[in-house]
Amino acid sequence: MEHGEKQITVVDEQGNEQLCEVLFTFESDKFNKSYVLYYPLGADENDEEEIEIHASAFQPGDEGQEGELKPIETEEEWDMIEEMLNTFLDEEEEGE
Repeated sequence: MEHGEKQITVVDEQGNEQLCEVLFTFESDKFNKSYVLYYPLGADENDEEEIEIHASAFQPGDEGQEGELKPIETEEEWDMIEEMLNTFLDEEEEGE
């Protein structure tokens, strides 16, 4: 994944690839990490179902190499991500 990409391919535990839409990315000075929030491509086309949003830490690759998505490790990180997501969603609603 490169910074600024709108779609990423995520590989699950079973090795299945899934194309996902990037919702937004942000960096945390507190944890010294970058984060990406994303959801499966096409999930926003079904209005009846709530979209399941996923989050991962993002570790940029070396020059010319793709970065790597890492699992979120602490409850403190999840709390910060949830707060960022809520702020993002509130701003999206205000813009409509």
